[in-house]
Amino acid sequence: QVQLVESGGGLVQSGESLRLSCAASGSSRLSIGVMGWYREAPGKQRELVAITTSDGYPRYGDSVKDRFTISRDNAQNAVYLQMNNLKPEDTAVYFCYVRALNSNNWGQGTQVTVSS
Repeated sequence: QVQLVESGGGLVQSGESLRLSCAASGSSRLSIGVMGWYREAPGKQRELVAITTSDGYPRYGDSVKDRFTISRDNAQNAVYLQMNNLKPEDTAVYFCYVRALNSNNWGQGTQVTVSS
């Protein structure tokens, strides 16, 4: 079983920055593959924000390219999302995603709200 603990959401104004963190832990040794972030805005489907492979190769959603940066610390089983130049349309619940133990694992979600 994999536990994910997220942190870093909040309320900011347009143009400001936030950094999300997610740490994975489990009762057995984790063999983590892809890690990343998805988001879900009210009335919309969950969408990709950014993911990274175990060797650090990133992939971004089109709407966040050049503004968001994903990184990971394999020693800490952690993934981070630096969000710069936030826009009101970035408002959503952000979910950490980790592929581990041959399963898809999701965090509980952290709210990011960007006011104009």
